[in-house]
Amino acid sequence: MIVDTNALSAFADGSPLAIAALQSAGEVSVPVIVLGEFRYGIKHSRRHREYETWLDRYLPAFQVLEVTAETAGEYALLRSELRHLGKPIPSNDVWIAALCRQHDLPLLSRDAHFDHVKRLRRRTW
Repeated sequence: MIVDTNALSAFADGSPLAIAALQSAGEVSVPVIVLGEFRYGIKHSRRHREYETWLDRYLPAFQVLEVTAETAGEYALLRSELRHLGKPIPSNDVWIAALCRQHDLPLLSRDAHFDHVKRLRRRTW
């Protein structure tokens, strides 16, 4: 399973439902885009030390997914599909969705706009 930033944040905040969803997934992957968004949020949080400690503890348990040339191709196709449908989503989320499709993995997210992405299975908690 791939996690979106809101799922990673919920896990870091100790949400029992988010933790259960991640535990049921087996292997959890974090897109490098999500890691960047999460680290940005940490820098602007009053609890930045706590979140940095949490990330240092849990990041080794996750597979970090890098953006590749294959991802870029999927991104271009997906962004074109969404434009044609008149359903654009934020650019970072297009990259995350492209990684989901590239690796054929579901996405754990509360963002319903991912439901407009063909061949993407969104799960929530």
